[in-house]
Amino acid sequence: MDVESLVGRLAAVANPLRLRILATLAEESTHVSELARRTGMSRALLYLHLRRLEEVGYVTGHLELSPDGKALKYFEAVPFALTVDLPTVRAAVAASPPVTPEEDS
Repeated sequence: MDVESLVGRLAAVANPLRLRILATLAEESTHVSELARRTGMSRALLYLHLRRLEEVGYVTGHLELSPDGKALKYFEAVPFALTVDLPTVRAAVAASPPVTPEEDS
């Protein structure tokens, strides 16, 4: 994992709403409308956060048909562990291209 990947994974869980989504999905997979009700978020805001969580691999989504033929988007949490210690940081930096002074600003 390089620095950008590590920062992306950390940023994905550095948001209280995303943590609430993950905690809810850790109980059971559910469709977006139900997840919006459980978390108190609008579906638009929920989709924004779900997209971010899906990008880093913390959740996965799939479509299912309801008995009345409506397509429902279901999401579930993907088991993960996130370790941030000095060996992880050193490995991420070693796997990344060097930063030049112009890129740092």
